[in-house]
Amino acid sequence: MASLPRLAILLSTYNGEEFLDEQLDSILDQSVKDIVIVVRDDGSSDETTAVLARYEKKYSEKFCLLPSDNQNLGAKGSFACLMRYVLENKQALGLDRAYMMFADQDDIWVPQKAEYEFQRLLQIERRESSLIPALVHSDLEVIDRHGKCIAESFIAYQGLKIDRGDLVNLALSNLVTGCTAVINEELANKALPIPNDAIMHDWWLAVTAAAFGAREYIDQPLVRYRQHDANAIGAQQFKPALTVAGGLWAKI
Repeated sequence: MASLPRLAILLSTYNGEEFLDEQLDSILDQSVKDIVIVVRDDGSSDETTAVLARYEKKYSEKFCLLPSDNQNLGAKGSFACLMRYVLENKQALGLDRAYMMFADQDDIWVPQKAEYEFQRLLQIERRESSLIPALVHSDLEVIDRHGKCIAESFIAYQGLKIDRGDLVNLALSNLVTGCTAVINEELANKALPIPNDAIMHDWWLAVTAAAFGAREYIDQPLVRYRQHDANAIGAQQFKPALTVAGGLWAKI
């Protein structure tokens, strides 16, 4: 594998002690080794912060735990905070450019997840321009809390139509699951600040990429997406509803 730029992996946690070790281990076991895991806890009341402190101590060169601000921002707000932090602290994090990948606290990444998605993102930049806002995402395998497969394809399970990924269809239905996404610095700068009316950070990033740059999909499950009662937004077998967030159009 050719040498890749350093990659920032953004992780927001909230009462995630049960599965957090397994997720962090799968990130640290990626074929891409030059990473920095940037973590913000969103006000956990369980042992999540103790788990994070243990990993920060053991993997200090790969781990950046943001100081607690005692705020519960929700997933959208917490990931927006992480994106801003990375953009403002590139040098301290060892980044020449701010390439960012998003992680949930309870999934499992397949070992080549970061490599495949990051390589595709860099291909977009070489083909189009390094100045184009770009996003790459993939399919997922849906598993239960014990790791047993529920569905081999999250996209099929949700009834999503990836080939209808133009701007209008993305405004009606989110096709991007944040924990599979990697973005470049240009998309982060274009997408921030995330409007209050935007439903989720991943949806807003997808629409912004479609409007101003490029979005590409890898038709392969690179994340084992854990479905359980405490999910912020779980996988359900349904056809997506036609929902338009007014804030999605404000920036376009």
